[in-house]
Amino acid sequence: MTGPAMTRHSAVSEGSIRRIASPANPAVKAVRALHQKKNRSATGLFLAEGLRILTEAVDQGHAPQTLVLLPDMREAPMGARLAAATLAAGGEVIEVSEAVLAKIARKDNPQGAVGAFPQVWWNLEDLDARAAFCWVVLEAPRDPGNVGTVLRTADAVGAAGVILLDSACDPYSLEGVRASMGSVFGQRLVRTTFDAFAAWRARQGGQLVGTSLNATADYQGVAYSRPTFLFMGNEQSGLPAAYERACDTLVRLPMRGRADSLNLAVATSVMLYEIYNQDRRAWPG
Repeated sequence: MTGPAMTRHSAVSEGSIRRIASPANPAVKAVRALHQKKNRSATGLFLAEGLRILTEAVDQGHAPQTLVLLPDMREAPMGARLAAATLAAGGEVIEVSEAVLAKIARKDNPQGAVGAFPQVWWNLEDLDARAAFCWVVLEAPRDPGNVGTVLRTADAVGAAGVILLDSACDPYSLEGVRASMGSVFGQRLVRTTFDAFAAWRARQGGQLVGTSLNATADYQGVAYSRPTFLFMGNEQSGLPAAYERACDTLVRLPMRGRADSLNLAVATSVMLYEIYNQDRRAWPG
């Protein structure tokens, strides 16, 4: 699905509730299948688990297409709210045993509920970058946990979204969704190529800032302007040379100890907070 955040159901209709006892039931198997990327791609759905993340989703206007939960959870306030939101959006509520829920969540403690949600992808051409102070651009990240953590930090500082370039991993894998702690529902996500991003960014203006071991400028010695596009390379090789040349500014994170690099999510977080701190001093309130 592309465009602004919405559920798959455009019209409000009454959903259904049923109880399923067998993990071999087709509905249960269909939800379990979303652990595999090919099935997420084919259906446009993804999994989120746990009452906290599911409540975050509902708070941000995303209702599950399918909600799987324990019967006693539906009687609790949070569970009842999730079930009501699912049904109001025309979705299905499935009550299962702990054993069946553990099969779906693939863990011994499945946190009471699992939801299948429509993926939301944004088109670059529908976005006005100038309406925000900062965007994150990730070049072919490999680890969905890193992407989820970047989504969480971007959400924390008020960045507008995360743009994934080239052969990026799937942020809608369960690992990525868990790491985002619900921020996957609040951040704009874009998949595109570097060439398409570069053409769009040229029309938007702003400052493209890359991090590089080849840079001489300290990350705290650069003034970041609105909008800043923070360009981060992947975990193994950083930004390709051609992408570095496309940046307006290259910066590096100084290191005093023996380590010569940081985890992608950590480095992105450090950069985002410097950009955010400069922006909030320049634009207080």
